[in-house]
Formats: sequence, structure tokens, C-alpha cells
Amino acid sequence: MKKLLMSFLAFSALSCQSQDTNENFAQVKEPIKMNMTENSEIATFAGGCFWCTEAVFLELKGVEKVLPGYIGGTVKNPAYREVSNGTTGHAEAIQITFNPKLISYGELLEIFFATHDPTTLNRQGNDVGTQFRSEVFYYNEEQKKLTEDYIGLMTLEKTFKNPIVTKVSPASIFYEAEDYHQNYYNLNKTQSYCTYVITPKIEKLKKNYTEKLKN
Repeated sequence: MKKLLMSFLAFSALSCQSQDTNENFAQVKEPIKMNMTENSEIATFAGGCFWCTEAVFLELKGVEKVLPGYIGGTVKNPAYREVSNGTTGHAEAIQITFNPKLISYGELLEIFFATHDPTTLNRQGNDVGTQFRSEVFYYNEEQKKLTEDYIGLMTLEKTFKNPIVTKVSPASIFYEAEDYHQNYYNLNKTQSYCTYVITPKIEKLKKNYTEKLKN
């Protein structure tokens, strides 16, 4: 995948450089407010269970914070139980705060698509339901264009055997998940789901993206 997408990542890097110049289910959660500065930007991705995606992006240099949460639904202050039942329309997602001087939005996109299956509709492995859909939520026209161009390039190069079904949508209210979901993998590595589902993703990340890791 790296070889096929070098041209796209070179483009996104130039874009980044240009910026340099200028269990309590009843818990009520406040929506997360998006805040971008010269040294801090936000990306929001849904790619299946947020335990998996959070664990992957916490490993990356330039990523300052990763919050698991819910986005894209119609119910205010959704709880995990409701989202899990598929009754709110939300996706399990992560909101990434990153330093664009250290890692570009294009690089985040590459790793997002390399560490989940964007060709399975409303499904990741044994996790089935609209809450496990593949979706990118953009905060500005640049993120939208980069995402659409990237998907277009992967489609042209036939990176995946099957068609990409990832949705590209304007970001709506992001609700932070309950406390026990945060940093879940690192706190529960011996749990069976972590061992059999998440650990292989981390090992793949460390094998293919060594230069991008914090340690």
C-alpha cells in the first residue's frame, strides 16, 4: 500500500508544510468541541470497534490525544448500550488531536485504511452493525478533498479486492465515550478481545510503520 500511495502522501505533506507558514449507562456527556490551531488539528475516524482504532493511533508520533466516542447519530447524549443496539445511528469513532508538523492528515488516512477493512459494509470482522461502519468525518474542505482523493486513488490502483464502502461525511457532534472505554487496550491487554483482535493490529502497525511510532 505504501508504494501505491506515495504520490498522495507527498501531496498531503506539501499541504501540511503550507500550513506551517501561515459502567454508568446514565452518564450524561457533553459534546466535544472541535478546536484547531497552528500546532493542533482534529481528525475523526470510524473504523469498527473504537477499542481497536484508539489503540492503533495512540502509538503514533505527532498524535497528542485520542478519544473514543460516538458520532453521526440522531440521539443526544447517547450511551454505549444504546449505540451497541444500533438505535441511535451513531458510529463508534475516535477523535484524534494531532500536530500537523509531525504527522500529516494524509498519513493518518493511510494508517486508518491500512488497519481496518474499508470494504465491508457496517461490519469489521465479527463486529456487525451500523455502529461499526467505516466513515471519515471531515472538519473542513481540505480534509474532505484529501479523503475523497485518497479513496479515489486506492480505487484506481485496486488496492483492495472489493469496492471501498467508506463514507465521507461532515463532522457532527462528537460525544466522548464512558470512562471505562478510554485507553481500553492498554489497560486490558489480557482480555480475550484484546488478545485476538487488537494485538494483531498493533503488531501489523509496528511491522509496517516503525518510523511513525512513538517508541
